[in-house]
Amino acid sequence: MVASGDPEHDKRRLVELAMQVTEKRGEQVSRATLAAEAGVSRSLVDKHFHEEDDLFNAIVEHWYEPDIRIMEEVVASDLPVRRKFYEFFARRYLRERERYEADPATFALYCELGSQRFEDVRGYIDLADHYLSQLIAEAQADGYFPDLKITEALTLINQMVLAYTSPQVLMMIHHRLHEDKLAAIVDTVFEGLAGGDRGSRPVAGLRAAS
Repeated sequence: MVASGDPEHDKRRLVELAMQVTEKRGEQVSRATLAAEAGVSRSLVDKHFHEEDDLFNAIVEHWYEPDIRIMEEVVASDLPVRRKFYEFFARRYLRERERYEADPATFALYCELGSQRFEDVRGYIDLADHYLSQLIAEAQADGYFPDLKITEALTLINQMVLAYTSPQVLMMIHHRLHEDKLAAIVDTVFEGLAGGDRGSRPVAGLRAAS
């Protein structure tokens, strides 16, 4: 039953049906296809999704909803900042790993659709950066990451944890990833990430050993 009289409930149910059809067909679903395959009226679908993009964006929002909840909970928590960093990445990684292991083909399908419509997904990546920037600012207030701008620390940290935040990388090397390794990365970040030259900056040329 879709037409319950509760618009939010009906829209959410249509999104869930659209995802079922997407997974069945292995491709992005249109409003017409959703109505036909889910056995609902086209007028009901159009009432909630005025354009084709509205349906796709609603599916993306549904996909990322748990991640947003995780990030908001971690940022608002009273955990020590180092622990916040770990939880910020680990909770989302474990969720993605669980989804991948439950159905690798479906996980890969949604990753492919996201890659094809990257501009529609970019906002959620930017939102993750926004929350991470808040954590970086909190850490810097405690003396961590000296001599780095927030944007510089953000870029470096994102690169270091990429394997735990990128679904594409997760699919390739999931068997090599583990939360203990992520914890070691976070600890390393807190022990040593800083600006300035401490001996590893590029030089004009390599000197041959004498």
